[in-house]
Amino acid sequence: MQAYVFPGQGAQFTGMGKELFEGNSQAKELFLEANDILGFDLSKIMFEGTDEELKQTNVTQPAVFLHSVIAALVAEDFKPDMVAGHSLGELSALVSNKTLTFQDGLMLVSKRAAAMQKACELNPSTMAAILGLEDKVVEDVCASIDEVVVAANYNCPGQLVISGSNKGIEIACEKLKEAGAKRALPLPVGGAFHSPLMEPARQELAEAIENTLFSKPICPVYQNVDALPHQDVNEIKSNLIAQLTAPVKWTQSVEKMIADGATDFIECGPGKVLQGLVKKIHREANVSAI
Repeated sequence: MQAYVFPGQGAQFTGMGKELFEGNSQAKELFLEANDILGFDLSKIMFEGTDEELKQTNVTQPAVFLHSVIAALVAEDFKPDMVAGHSLGELSALVSNKTLTFQDGLMLVSKRAAAMQKACELNPSTMAAILGLEDKVVEDVCASIDEVVVAANYNCPGQLVISGSNKGIEIACEKLKEAGAKRALPLPVGGAFHSPLMEPARQELAEAIENTLFSKPICPVYQNVDALPHQDVNEIKSNLIAQLTAPVKWTQSVEKMIADGATDFIECGPGKVLQGLVKKIHREANVSAI
């Protein structure tokens, strides 16, 4: 069974999507339509922008979404049995399995990025990658700190990203090093994604999601909040809203997809981040990209 997976923020790079744009007329039309919908020339920034420009949340999220979704939509042999996306990538997955239209998906991504940026400005905060510790140890250390700091991304065994206030992350990194972490590495991000500090963004995005048409998908989406397959539209909406303040259970999602019969994982979008994570989660999985 084929599982298509879609990356999140951080997969971007200068030149992303250019080969698609130049080599496929349908892809070119979609890129140009996206520029019109967003009201700025996103494709030009994707193809020629600096790393600094691409790091801006209002650019990064639609850029990664656009590259991922267009790669899937123009692929001749795109026949998913199941889909999943890491954080932002969940919206790409929902377009690929026909839950959302391309246009509605892009608008939600744009609103998501704006809402998250506002939440970041309200609460100065950050994230850090913790390597070489069991999840339970990281969770217990975070719970022992009086500041806001939580497990945010369960990426693969031995790699867990934490999220919280600047002070909380600083304290947690020191405590986790003392607990035996190989590395506790602060990340160059603008806020505490997938933490309670994203509550203002969750509230804002909830309204946009409730006002968007969701259709019955052609295959299950394994959602970040519970790592389970969903095809019920109301469940998908609810989980997508909860995602902003809840952890991304990527390890658990991949394990569940494999348990449900996934043999081939195909990453759609820029970079190879998810290919690496899937291999670390399950050494036997076949992994490729489009």
